[in-house]
Amino acid sequence: MTNKTPVKTALVLAVGALVAATSSHATDLVIATVNNGHMIEMQKHTKDFEKANPGITLKWVTLEEGVLRQRVTTDIATKGGQFDVMTIGLYEAPIWSKKGWLKEIATDAAYDVDDLLPAIRSGLSLDGKLYAAPFYGESSMTMYRDDLVKAKGLTMPANPTWAQMADIVSKIHDPAKGVYGLCLRGKPGWGDNMAFLTTMVNTYGGQWFDMSWKPQIDTKPWKDAIGQYVDLMKKYGPPGASANSFNENLALFNEGKCGVWIDATIAASFVSDPKQSKVADKVAFVQAPQAVTPKGANWLWSWNLAIPSSSKKSAEAQKFITWATSKEYINLIAQSSGWHTVPTGTRKSTYANPEFQKVAKFAVEEQKAINSANPNDSTLPKSPYVGVQYAAIPEFQAIGIAVGQQMSAALSGKVTVDQALKTSQTAAEREMTKGGYFKK
Repeated sequence: MTNKTPVKTALVLAVGALVAATSSHATDLVIATVNNGHMIEMQKHTKDFEKANPGITLKWVTLEEGVLRQRVTTDIATKGGQFDVMTIGLYEAPIWSKKGWLKEIATDAAYDVDDLLPAIRSGLSLDGKLYAAPFYGESSMTMYRDDLVKAKGLTMPANPTWAQMADIVSKIHDPAKGVYGLCLRGKPGWGDNMAFLTTMVNTYGGQWFDMSWKPQIDTKPWKDAIGQYVDLMKKYGPPGASANSFNENLALFNEGKCGVWIDATIAASFVSDPKQSKVADKVAFVQAPQAVTPKGANWLWSWNLAIPSSSKKSAEAQKFITWATSKEYINLIAQSSGWHTVPTGTRKSTYANPEFQKVAKFAVEEQKAINSANPNDSTLPKSPYVGVQYAAIPEFQAIGIAVGQQMSAALSGKVTVDQALKTSQTAAEREMTKGGYFKK
């Protein structure tokens, strides 16, 4: 028996080494994410997570938004298993959870799921279960030059109408001094100009599809909204507006060249930062303009972390997602970079924090905008789809891109508004017929 002991010990050690090696390999987490500021900041804190979770190593695949969307969609649809954690938008979450492509996000008392902003949580849930955890969220709102408005003896309403907005931008428009009354997105794309224009159509009483999935683009609400948009931008917008999206308008606003800018709430921290903005001390915030109805007047979006059903490392992925979307992570960013840099739009506790309130003069309006957006009830007439500035169906991307091109063409004067809407209606009907939603 004494002769067998070393053999037995060696066997135990060998098996232990094999298990350790397998375990080490099994806990390499591959994370697909988008190359924006908040996600880049998260990667800087890789060691913080790894130190708190020995044995888990984070492997980052960081991609431009369009490439990311393509890669993760292909991987999850084919069950490729290339990624253990995916960064997905509010658009993908309801589609993929219904298809059974995502694993449920398990939350404990410490995570405090009730602290998540209701609108964001609702958009990421199916049958009361969370299928993606929000990393940061946003709505849209009005950012404006308070000094220019006051100089004209005007007051910006807390909830402006489009008629009031038209009056204000017409009076502060002063191109001779390098100030344009209104800056809005014009660059074509379902997530570019159509993100803004869909909210405008919503508040004018329009929708993408009726309850029989028939496209509703060539209708009065669309004509009223797009007609107003094109008229205001031609009169009071900057030159070349049909090529401008978020980044171009942000640059214009920070240079002091925009009187009013209606866009993502995430911009508020940039335009009020004196390191980035020449007008940081002159900017103020109110809700997005309304017309016929307040429904859908401001969009709702979030970037979220999700676990594909194909992942064989769910437990480790869950640990990472819990960490990255927790209150503790927000505090970590605040301590390392300041409260003005924390990801917003996800938790009530962030907005309740006095330190955040001190540096975020936009916080009240941002939270109000996010809370008022309802992806399940964003249009005056009843709609069959989920989403505020998009319809959460796979066909929407192609439709949104085609319609966005037509709206951009109308803005640049290449076609009339009526022509753009008719062409868009035809394109949408073709896609919806092809998808089996709608029969002419």
